[in-house]
Amino acid sequence: MAGTAARGGPAAAARGAPSAPAGSAPEVVAATDPSLVHLFGRLAVIEDRVRAAVERRRSVDPDPNDRFRGLYISDTQVDDLLRGPARLGPGPDAELAAATARIEAKAEAAAAGGADLRLRRLAGAFGLDHADLEILLVTIAPDLDARFERLYAYLHDDVSRRRASAGLALELATGGDGPYRERHRLGPASPLIASGLVLVEEPDRPFLTRALRVPDRVTGHLLGDDRPEPGVETILLEVAAVDGPEADRLARSMMHGTRLAYVRERPGTAGRAFAAAAVRGAGLAVLGADLTRISAGDDPIALGAALEREARLRGAALVAGPVEVLVDHSPAAVRAFAEVACPAVLLGVRGWDPAWSREVPLAIEAPQLLNDERRAAWGRAWESVGGTGAEPAVVDGVDPATVTAGFRLDPEQIRRAAVAASRHAAADRRTIEPADIAAGARAQNAGGLERLARRVPASAGWDQLVLPPDALAQLGELTARARHRERVLAAWGMGGGSARGTGVTALFAGDSGTGKTLSAEVVAADLGLDLYVIDLATVVDKYIGETEKNLDRIFAEADRVNGVLLFDEADAIFGKRSEVKDARDRYANVEIAYLLQRMERFDGLAVLTTNLRANLDEAFLRRLDTIVDFPMPEEDDRRRLWEQHLPPSLPRAADIDLDFLARAFKLSGGNIRNVCLAAAFLAAATDRAVSMIDLIRATEREYQKLGRLTHEAEFGEYFGRLLERAT
Repeated sequence: MAGTAARGGPAAAARGAPSAPAGSAPEVVAATDPSLVHLFGRLAVIEDRVRAAVERRRSVDPDPNDRFRGLYISDTQVDDLLRGPARLGPGPDAELAAATARIEAKAEAAAAGGADLRLRRLAGAFGLDHADLEILLVTIAPDLDARFERLYAYLHDDVSRRRASAGLALELATGGDGPYRERHRLGPASPLIASGLVLVEEPDRPFLTRALRVPDRVTGHLLGDDRPEPGVETILLEVAAVDGPEADRLARSMMHGTRLAYVRERPGTAGRAFAAAAVRGAGLAVLGADLTRISAGDDPIALGAALEREARLRGAALVAGPVEVLVDHSPAAVRAFAEVACPAVLLGVRGWDPAWSREVPLAIEAPQLLNDERRAAWGRAWESVGGTGAEPAVVDGVDPATVTAGFRLDPEQIRRAAVAASRHAAADRRTIEPADIAAGARAQNAGGLERLARRVPASAGWDQLVLPPDALAQLGELTARARHRERVLAAWGMGGGSARGTGVTALFAGDSGTGKTLSAEVVAADLGLDLYVIDLATVVDKYIGETEKNLDRIFAEADRVNGVLLFDEADAIFGKRSEVKDARDRYANVEIAYLLQRMERFDGLAVLTTNLRANLDEAFLRRLDTIVDFPMPEEDDRRRLWEQHLPPSLPRAADIDLDFLARAFKLSGGNIRNVCLAAAFLAAATDRAVSMIDLIRATEREYQKLGRLTHEAEFGEYFGRLLERAT
């Protein structure tokens, strides 16, 4: 009954002509916007097609006087909707075609004058012909003019169906035999459906009665709204551009028809910025997507389709990465991005797999940022955060590129680091200092490594190291190597064609407590980096192959982090290979061989410490950039260590004899620190200043821990005091 009630009588149409679209707002806007003039002009043609369809329905109605008809949508309501002066004559298709030609002629003139006609641009970007465009307009009409809801319900003979069906859209757009002859235009591979411009709903219904809908994003675009839909906006990324020879090469390739490019990145390279420069050089806008922002509940395939549509609406190329996020999900997810119908540049750290796409990509290695390019990126970053003039300025004479020379930052990370540094300084109402810049750079580190290692914020300084001059010089050379490696290896060409990574690896060898870990912290602090101490419990596994997997995860995460990687007691996993006597020896040797290969590919800064240098495999020693020996301190150094670990803030009795302590007890710096700390607790227990006897007693306890005997020759005149306490 609902179906018959939705129709009106055939005589009603003769009483009036269609009015302008409901509400005057669209026409007011259209009067000043050529794009909307064109859109609503074409919509008026659709309105006349609807009028002709209403006439046809009424002319073949077998019972126009059925008293149940018009119960929900009456003849009067339809006539009211269609009453008013017609903007276009209600004549036959030839007249409508002539009207369309007049509208397009005006649009052509507006476009020649520089107007951006979005409907025409959309048709060109998505390859729509005249009939496709008519179907799109029929489908979008209810979203632009509410009157079409009731008109479509009337034509469907069903008041609940207020959007165009496939059959109605084909009839209105292509003529009476359109539902049979032109149904391929709404097939899965058609431009309208494959691109997501038109969505076919209710798939369980027969084809001709399936409802059609235009996504809100497409409607908004045609009305001048460039805001992306929420699901896409969360992963969009503004991408800075960095020009260079490789960018020019990719741009030329894209201008000659390359649809897919793959940029292989390494830590610290400017792959995304390089791709953006190439895309802009090819005359296209950039739609950047950070795929690491895809959440667990997102569908990468649907997201790829939405990004493709967004890129084509904007006339942009898609620049997305890292591709590993898609690979971990499914091969179909990779294809959803690699086989988009717009130019695309994908980024990743692994080699391109031909199975990922039927399209053959242009594969390029991402270039390393040189010092001048990094300095220019910092300059652009300060401009972007200082646009309002309210942000604090950088201290005069401070070069952010020099401060962050030990970091591997791409232009986007540089921009974010500049924002973080600016906010650090603004919180304290001061100018931006080097510490703010370093803190902002550290804030760009990924958090994955903290699940596998312990992060130690480095704060120790060079003045805290008590080492021989040669060891201090070697540590200085290590920091210089880490700070200037890109200039030497890339700009000066000393890297050659070697496939070895650009990382820096050092070995600190010496007895326990001689300052190896403290030195690693000092190196990290000097470079402005955090120190990540690898917990061997997260690495070593009794099952075959698991140790290698754990190490690979650590190195993979470390490649994404600007920090110093510290393998304490490294001989536990970097030991010597042995003669193969059984299966366990064979697998142990395989493990060490894997480590040799992985260390060569590492691009970060790693420090290995060991108490027994002779236990390390010689192949590791060859791959080390620096080996620093930490000897037991001599008397003068011990004197400085005692003074350092008994700071001025500590209440000290007048009887403390530092010269005797340094001369008598041959202890490492770590042991001396333990003695001073234990003596402080002894004094605190009786609320008094630390005295010489407290230090002597604490030294005795330290000897007991070390398994050393207490001799009168070492403790001298204080030996009797120890005996008095024992009795």
